Amino acid sequence: MCSSDLAEEKASAVRMVRSLQAETGMTHGAVKRVALQLGYGVESVRSWVKQADVDAGAAPGVTSAESARTRELEQENRELRRANEILRRAATFFGAELDRQQRR
Repeated sequence: MCSSDLAEEKASAVRMVRSLQAETGMTHGAVKRVALQLGYGVESVRSWVKQADVDAGAAPGVTSAESARTRELEQENRELRRANEILRRAATFFGAELDRQQRR
């Protein structure tokens, strides 16, 4: 299952929970009922609903977009640190090589 399919499954589960809550007025059993219907864990569906609330601005927290941007920046930071380390090692190597050539 690709990530877009999973994202659609999550969105569908959240819509089903919301619909069930609106139709029946039940707030506690809706998540469990949808989770069992779809074959997902109750806590997974509960976290999807919670994240949907955060993304919609209805609850405090870090949005999915902010979280994704943070992951991208952390990855970029790791890559830049690796590149800097490679450049430092290369500078040290070539500096030592120039030193040896000048001493001859």
